[in-house]
Amino acid sequence: MKIVAALGGNALSRRGEAITAQNLRKNVREAVTPLARLALEHQLVLTHGNGPQVGLLALQNLAYGEVAAYPLDILGAETQGMLGYVVGQELMNAVKLKKEMATILTTTAVSADDPAFQNPTKFVGPVYPEAEARALAEKYGWDIAQDGDWWRRVVPSPEPMHIRQADTISMLSDTGLIVLCVGGGGVPVIADYEKGTMRGVEAVIDKDLASGVLARDVGADVLLLLTDADAVYLDWGTPEQRAIKRATVDQLAGFGFAAGSMGPKVDAARRFVSEGSGEAIIGSLARLDDILDGTSGTRIVAEGELEFYS
Repeated sequence: MKIVAALGGNALSRRGEAITAQNLRKNVREAVTPLARLALEHQLVLTHGNGPQVGLLALQNLAYGEVAAYPLDILGAETQGMLGYVVGQELMNAVKLKKEMATILTTTAVSADDPAFQNPTKFVGPVYPEAEARALAEKYGWDIAQDGDWWRRVVPSPEPMHIRQADTISMLSDTGLIVLCVGGGGVPVIADYEKGTMRGVEAVIDKDLASGVLARDVGADVLLLLTDADAVYLDWGTPEQRAIKRATVDQLAGFGFAAGSMGPKVDAARRFVSEGSGEAIIGSLARLDDILDGTSGTRIVAEGELEFYS
């Protein structure tokens, strides 16, 4: 099977932990170890988040005042190379060099008319007191918004339309290579087909939505969204909470999921199943073997009865 698997940002950086090279490699090594079986038995196309890393690069950018800070699209491309190197190396070690792999610097097409450009909502970088945030916004031309008791920079988060390197990714996967791509949702670009030009934009694309678009574009059989939770739950945090074993796109549409946690994953899964011919699975990276054996995770399918774990 051709499987697109998306690693959450929490798999590469622990909350509250320093984003050092040593910690990055340790976390990546732990994250890719469960993927070895998947990579050896199937066509694996792997994507990943980059939130902590791109935030770190942005801060390092600002520390050197001799040149203007690099824009967010270039920083996103930098993280694809940095994480591609570490994730790729550790995954090759996990499979004992039994398969080869390729890392693709990926761009994701978005629309210049996307309303997200007029309404930046995606938080990036650290938090600041309001006065400091406003001063930085004035200095660097940022948009800012309140995030709890603090203020942060916000950037647009446009809808991904298609992955521009999808044909190359599919071709490499079909030859038997593990492919690592769509880091951080891919670098957002706008194409002008009349002029035959393309330009990057300062935005952040949702990694799960971009992974779903990639899975559609490469004709994947399965979209695997790996997170901390072992399944999608209804009534989470209450005595009535229930783990969903299997659900259809329409059934999931009747439930509400938090935008800051499970919502984007459910949305990405529903879109992929609606637009493609495969199924989507949301589950825990730590229980990947159980997911593959059908005893963990939530499967989103085109048809069937709503099922819960007992």
